[in-house]
Amino acid sequence: MNNLIETLNWRYATKRMNGNKIPSEKLDVILEAIKLSPSSAGLQPYTVFVIEDQEVKEKIHKVAYSQPQIIEASHVLVFAAYNKLTSENVSDYMNLIADTRSIPVASLDGFKNSIGAGLLSRSEEVNAQWAARQAYIALGHALVAAASEQIDATPMEGFDAKGLDEILGLNEKGLNSVVIMTLGYRDSENDPLASAKKVRKTHEALFVTI
Repeated sequence: MNNLIETLNWRYATKRMNGNKIPSEKLDVILEAIKLSPSSAGLQPYTVFVIEDQEVKEKIHKVAYSQPQIIEASHVLVFAAYNKLTSENVSDYMNLIADTRSIPVASLDGFKNSIGAGLLSRSEEVNAQWAARQAYIALGHALVAAASEQIDATPMEGFDAKGLDEILGLNEKGLNSVVIMTLGYRDSENDPLASAKKVRKTHEALFVTI
């Protein structure tokens, strides 16, 4: 069987973790995968907060409906999307492209204008939703990367977003929390799903070939 498929069969949304810390080199792989995640126009309209401080995790635990993974995890990742996309964000991105590829920033005017005519012409609400979807793409990369490193991970939408935003001071940063991912090691003795079979639709039920 393909090693990737074996890895994905191994992973599951871990419900209990044992508190053990993950090696820094494995965390680095997961964060690098997030950095390499694709996003619309390449803008990466989000910031990922990497929480390892136990006191902060305990505060998050309170606004995440006391889900045990928050305080049992080695690290908690909070994906926070831009509240709005600005012309400054686009200019910064053009400068980054120019610096990375050693090209004149003026050569990117066509691309910049295209983004302005498309993304910047939309409402803040639409762009906030768009930014959140880009963060979810990054979450997907993080989940696969964690599994590849034999690190357990749990994506979470069950939390009070306003409460979490307040804990991390996100409003002042022009961000809002979208999704959480905990990282650590499964506590097989206390997690009944650790040995449960993975439940998924059949190939025929899920895919339509046209």
